[in-house]
Amino acid sequence: MARPAVSTAVLVSATFMQFLDVSIVNVASPSIRRDLAASAGATELVASSYTLAFACVLITAGRLGDQYGYRRLYAIGMALFTFASAACALSPDVGSLVSARVLQGLGAGLMAPQVLSLIQIAFPPRRRGPLFAAYGAAIGIATVTGPVLGGLLIHLEVPGLDWRLVFAINVPVGIAALWGIRLLPASARGERAAVDPVGMGLAMTGLALLVYPLTMGHSASWPWWTVVMLCAAPVILAMLVSHQLSKERAGGQPLLKLSLLRDPGLRAGLVVVTTFFAGVPPFFFFLSVYLQSGLGHPAVVAGLAQLPFAAATGAGARWSVRFVERLGRAALAKVTGLLALSMLVIGVIVVARGAAARPWELAAPMVLGGLCFGVFTTTAFTQVLAQVPSHATGSSSGLLTTAQQAAGSLGLAMGGAVFYLAGRSSSAGVPHLVREAHVTGFVYLLGYEVVVFTLASITSLLMARRETTRITHARAPHTR
Repeated sequence: MARPAVSTAVLVSATFMQFLDVSIVNVASPSIRRDLAASAGATELVASSYTLAFACVLITAGRLGDQYGYRRLYAIGMALFTFASAACALSPDVGSLVSARVLQGLGAGLMAPQVLSLIQIAFPPRRRGPLFAAYGAAIGIATVTGPVLGGLLIHLEVPGLDWRLVFAINVPVGIAALWGIRLLPASARGERAAVDPVGMGLAMTGLALLVYPLTMGHSASWPWWTVVMLCAAPVILAMLVSHQLSKERAGGQPLLKLSLLRDPGLRAGLVVVTTFFAGVPPFFFFLSVYLQSGLGHPAVVAGLAQLPFAAATGAGARWSVRFVERLGRAALAKVTGLLALSMLVIGVIVVARGAAARPWELAAPMVLGGLCFGVFTTTAFTQVLAQVPSHATGSSSGLLTTAQQAAGSLGLAMGGAVFYLAGRSSSAGVPHLVREAHVTGFVYLLGYEVVVFTLASITSLLMARRETTRITHARAPHTR
């Protein structure tokens, strides 16, 4: 049984790396901004360009894996991810760094669908449950441990590296993962499906036109081109929807099977996942900015301040089954509601303490938030997909994962707009006023978080009620 154990380690470690790189850059953003003389919007783009590229390639990557073999696509994705990580570490300016992050996101996107496919073919059904739980836990834990690890790496103060070490660390890990790929099933592939380059191009263009101006607009004082891009984005996305629907009606194989959205359970689940993950990246990104630029703490303190959230996420993921059994069908609604409450408590502490706040004072609400986050990331997809017909599980899973990543990019852009617009009244260039602006911006950002997670809670509750009604109706004939 050593081989299955090693295969599991290779697959889960790859997933951990992919999602670690979503958040590890957060704590490094102030250092990147100083070292590369980058604007606030550009440093946000370093984070969001990765998740945007990740989202846009996901479904196409699944198709390519079906055609050319899951292990082959996994190897290509890992090689690209490793190469791009080295390019990030060597970037001479912020433009090069953003370009390398896009390549890194494409590599991660190529890998991600292959992990789920390889789990399906490498393990019998009775063993897949724990593996899917480990997959969900890896996503949640990687997301919240990224800032902790990033802070520790920057604290090492390796000469000439500083923030570059958070990317360079991927290179030896990627090389080891490439060596471990030989232990995965070699010839497995699925039912061949046509790639939709037009759909992929429209998706990438539409999302880029939406995310880029929202990210860069506030630092550039909203010039005319940001307005043009924001007006063009819905037109391109409408063209994408039209193209996908017409392709499906013609019997083709679209990038996104939008007919699945006729299922009310999937629609509700998609709203839950999209709303929830629009709140996750901006919280971790701007928490790091607040702790470093607002309160003046070094990167290692900013990272360690998030350790309670990370540890609680691990506990929530580990005990998620018990939590869900106790909380019942409305478990997702309750944990997202409690997560909104934890954001509110953090906001009260930040307002009450102002610039005198200490990181340890946030520990209790961070623990509550981490527990809820761990439960959600481990169980959300399972609960949503349980309401989808079995023949549509694969397509629905791809749609949910794509929505998750796209929501992260969009959420970071929207959260950034809230953060920087709220603090804009302070005079730039005066150190104590700049710090005050970051504190003010973080307070408003927490208000955004409360709204987002409250909406996710309400939608989760509606989804749970619909599922209860469906089960009641399904059982009704048998009780007569």
